[in-house]
Amino acid sequence: MPPDPRFAGPPDGSLPRDPRFAGPVDGSMPPDPRFNAPADRSMPPDPRFTGPADGSPDPRLGRPGPSPRRRTQPVEHPTDVIPTVPDSAPPEREQLDELFGDDDYDDEYREDGDYDEAYDDEEYGDYEDADYEDEEYAEEPAPAKKKKKRKRSKRALGWVAALLVLVVFAGGAYYGYHKLFGYNDFDGTGEGSALIQVEDGDTTSAIGGKLVDAGVVASTTAFVKAGAQNTALSRIQQGYYLLKQHMSGESAVSMITSPAAHVGRLEIRPYMQLDDVKQPNNTVSPGVYSLISKASCAELDGKSTCVSTDALRKTVADADLKTLGVPDWAVDPAQKALSKDKRIEGLIAPGLYDVKPGWTASELITNLVKQSAAAIQAAGLTSESTGPKQTPYETLVVASLIEREAITPDFPKIARVIYNRLDQQIKLGFDSTVNYVVDKPTLLTSKADREAPGPYNTYLNYGLPPTPIGVPSTDAIKAALNPPDGDELYFVKCEKDGHSCFASTNAEHNKNRDLAQSRGVF
Repeated sequence: MPPDPRFAGPPDGSLPRDPRFAGPVDGSMPPDPRFNAPADRSMPPDPRFTGPADGSPDPRLGRPGPSPRRRTQPVEHPTDVIPTVPDSAPPEREQLDELFGDDDYDDEYREDGDYDEAYDDEEYGDYEDADYEDEEYAEEPAPAKKKKKRKRSKRALGWVAALLVLVVFAGGAYYGYHKLFGYNDFDGTGEGSALIQVEDGDTTSAIGGKLVDAGVVASTTAFVKAGAQNTALSRIQQGYYLLKQHMSGESAVSMITSPAAHVGRLEIRPYMQLDDVKQPNNTVSPGVYSLISKASCAELDGKSTCVSTDALRKTVADADLKTLGVPDWAVDPAQKALSKDKRIEGLIAPGLYDVKPGWTASELITNLVKQSAAAIQAAGLTSESTGPKQTPYETLVVASLIEREAITPDFPKIARVIYNRLDQQIKLGFDSTVNYVVDKPTLLTSKADREAPGPYNTYLNYGLPPTPIGVPSTDAIKAALNPPDGDELYFVKCEKDGHSCFASTNAEHNKNRDLAQSRGVF
């Protein structure tokens, strides 16, 4: 390969000199005029660190300075010759930039020209080894100079920009999360009033949806999350609940699970009758009308929704029974009641009802009668299914007598006694029918009450009373429909728990009466 004339050097093969950096011919290190030292080659004193001439401690230095930084010993045979620098002032930074071009690492140098060790490359770290150090080159490190304001400003602006980006990102993330996973919720315990209905089978989410529609809560999620740890919410019953509008989810859960929020709850028990009954101890047992009136009461939008018992009685007295929902087989015989407002006696079935606060008297009665008609039919009493030799209405009357005369376990035998006495044309002689028309009923009626004439006095009259005397239960209706076989004609309560003793003859019956008295039953 012929030599490239562009790179030809001296014939002796030595390294050619760069004329830009020409130094002494003998190859020695050219002196740097910036660092001219005295002839004895001692280190010239730095005026910035010159102390007292007598060698005493410099008062400006309160304590000894840091240990000197050791530098790397220079190489004896450099491959490049350091050029001689004229005595003139060193070139300006701009001139150097023109010669060598801008460098991304310009800021690595301090203003005094020293290299900033913070930017030392790792690959040169091995040269700072103890084998190449010499104590005579140790010197005081120059005090740290402040970085250029321009670079600090750039860094500050960078931090501000990064912070702004972070804030924007965080805000966007929060907004996105809120849109995807967040939910609306009101604050506080609410205001005004709102009525909702919980139906059988409603889930918590379904209830929450109804609350949203009524303006109670802002979202279904607010209600569901608030009730996640409330076990009472899972046991909530069907019915009407009076809450407030604009409630927080937590407040709505707390209120709907409180007993006071459940309104319009009506419980009709067997044995009851339409009118109130004064007991022997002067307490009053509320009748069906009083219970309906009480259940209708609520405070809705600042107004009471109560319907009085007088309004209920007038509605029944003036209404067409068929329009109210009375079964066809009961419409005509019910007209035999003592008064028109008692025509639905026995036609209100026992059970739990939900009446809506705000309903009128007509709506209340119609709703109850129609539901009761369905319940009576479900118990088995229809126009085609009746007791022995009885009409549907008469079977209902028998069921009401069974309910008032005995406890549930004795219902079948009581039914047999009734039908046997009716078949044999024996007066029933029931105290329950006499007590139906007196002001204060007692277990044993007085002689005067038993001798008082009236359609409900079964001591004087044969057969059944004209109407039911109370609310019959499903068990009583079933007993009236299907009495067991037997020849019993008499019964008397002979146990304090209400059980009766039965007999086929009057002599046996008298013995049972004596037994009951000996036991303190009456």
